[in-house]
Amino acid sequence: VQLQASGGGLVQTGGSLTLSCAASGRTFSRYALGWFRQAPGKEREFVVGVTWSGRNTYSADSVKGRFTISEDNAKNTVYLQMNSLKPEDTAVYYCAAPSSLVPGADLSDRRTYTYWGQGTQVTVSS
Repeated sequence: VQLQASGGGLVQTGGSLTLSCAASGRTFSRYALGWFRQAPGKEREFVVGVTWSGRNTYSADSVKGRFTISEDNAKNTVYLQMNSLKPEDTAVYYCAAPSSLVPGADLSDRRTYTYWGQGTQVTVSS
């Protein structure tokens, strides 16, 4: 499975961006997908994750109410809609998918994920 993240760019505070994560290769694992981000000098942190069974979504407190995740099954693409962007949202954003998912798996844990996209830069100007 290859993941291709795109859609990043420069936006002003309060603006919006939509990131895409396109999956290719063998059948895309329909277990879960997560978005993470990494700002300069900081560790990679969890943003939003979704499990396909039951369609459960989990968000970091810092993005709740502002970021939403959706998908286009026909295109094997997942989207991250980011609204009301803040300068602290500036980071490289990565999408990731697991090769399997055990019950109770923690979607906010990087170790849950096997496949990672290359990242797309989001810069929010103040």
